[in-house]
Amino acid sequence: MTDMENNISIKDRIMAVEPSAQWSEAGDGMFTVPAGAFRKVAETVKEEGGFDFLRSLTGMDWGEEGLGCVYHIENTATGENIVLRTMDSDRENAALPSVHDIWKGADLNEREAFDYLGIKFIGHPDLRRLYLRDDWKGYPLRKDYDPSQNTIPTDNEETNDEAPTYEITKDGSFIRKRHPLFENDEYVINIGPQHPATHGVLRFRVSLEGEIIRKLDVHCGYIHRGIEKMCESLTYPQTLGLTDRLDYLGAMQNRHALCMCIEKALGMEVSDRIQYIRTIMDELQRIDSHLLFASCLAQDMGALEVFFLGFRDREKVLDILEQTTGGRLIQTYNVIGGVQADIHPEFVRKVKEFIPYMRSRLPEYHEIFTGNVIARTRLVGTGILSREDAISFGATGGTGRASGWACDVRKRHPYGVYDKVDFKEIVFTEGDCFARYMVRMKEIEESLRIIEQLIDNIPEGEYRMKVRPVIKLPVGSWYAAVEGSRGEFGAFIESRGDKSPYRVKFRSTGLPLVSCIDTITRGAKIADLIAIGGTLDYVVPDIDR
Repeated sequence: MTDMENNISIKDRIMAVEPSAQWSEAGDGMFTVPAGAFRKVAETVKEEGGFDFLRSLTGMDWGEEGLGCVYHIENTATGENIVLRTMDSDRENAALPSVHDIWKGADLNEREAFDYLGIKFIGHPDLRRLYLRDDWKGYPLRKDYDPSQNTIPTDNEETNDEAPTYEITKDGSFIRKRHPLFENDEYVINIGPQHPATHGVLRFRVSLEGEIIRKLDVHCGYIHRGIEKMCESLTYPQTLGLTDRLDYLGAMQNRHALCMCIEKALGMEVSDRIQYIRTIMDELQRIDSHLLFASCLAQDMGALEVFFLGFRDREKVLDILEQTTGGRLIQTYNVIGGVQADIHPEFVRKVKEFIPYMRSRLPEYHEIFTGNVIARTRLVGTGILSREDAISFGATGGTGRASGWACDVRKRHPYGVYDKVDFKEIVFTEGDCFARYMVRMKEIEESLRIIEQLIDNIPEGEYRMKVRPVIKLPVGSWYAAVEGSRGEFGAFIESRGDKSPYRVKFRSTGLPLVSCIDTITRGAKIADLIAIGGTLDYVVPDIDR
């Protein structure tokens, strides 16, 4: 079936539910659905259309048009994608129907949109701010936001133990209800934000019955830097530097996604040499990340030898990257239209030496950790995430594939030169901690296999295409995604034709992983929380954008 036929069938389905919905061809194309009909359209798209994966939810301020959201949704069975948007013209009391029960991944995304734009999602069970303090004044992603109304608070924030929810009456007014997060007789402890096993400043409030977890509440925002807001005042080349500071173990891939999105909007085709280099660099970054994953998981569980092994081998990857990019953690390599510099003269030789070296070292990890009776006892059968929940939460990457969901962007929507190489998508069905660990260890082997097929075949050509000194994207909106170290990393841009983006949204790989923790830890023991968090492999700056 062609893309045009797909669009017609999708359009017919949506127009049958809401005849007033409007289709726009600008950018990637999207449907605008009235807020009053959006809930029905969303249900139809999910139940009848099979669009079960909410890839991204972006809160928007369209000025005089109003406040609203853009939804990127995929049918995981067919790979079809649609983009919906809806809005409320009443900026002071903007309200949209919640879809948290249609796609579970919408839960924290709606809280994010409420936090930064003040949009009330009717029917959402817990509409607290997600990142900012409850006493924060205003909504930072609004275009009329005045930052001077907030001085830096030095006093401790009061813990909010009530979850607000909004209902709308027949006359259009709001009813604000509150229900307690925890009952008075519940025993609640903090894990983090100082705890080393939270992989950054992340805080869990955990309700326990003995050692058993009954409920878990996630607190984000301790490291938030407002990257998406900063992008609105930067030129397109300047925005690239911020991507490296998100998931710093996927810096190369993050920047690749944003470059792809901008190049897509410009209609720019980059040379084969650039595509080969970008693909090889992405896979080296993936190996770097997965080695650190194994190291930190083992350290969290008390197995220090694997921690040292991982850092030993990761140094070799970083040495190769540094020689070409000049960086070890922050790479700053991909640029619009290519890469910052051509590969180092010794790059090919060193990569070819690394491949057999890394293959020979992998059995050590399996001998020391994978087969260890203590590790297997703690990981096998712990923290099970079903395939259905993985899709609903949007938990991509190794987490989704460990639950039986073939969600690899390199296979679903090939980019770079992934369509020219032969590699396996590693999928397990158990959905537990051990499966999540094994997916990543097996993916190191596949990354080596991908690099091996490319390293001797890098074509000649330009490593950087000619680009105008001042880049202006046409009016419209675009989305591009890569398979990051932790899952799908996406970049969404809305342009008004200026040299700076009107809105940039980064589809975090970590936020869906954090959103599913409450579901998969209930009934587990408190010690299991450490193993579960380690195998989900989130990186906090990627969550706190």
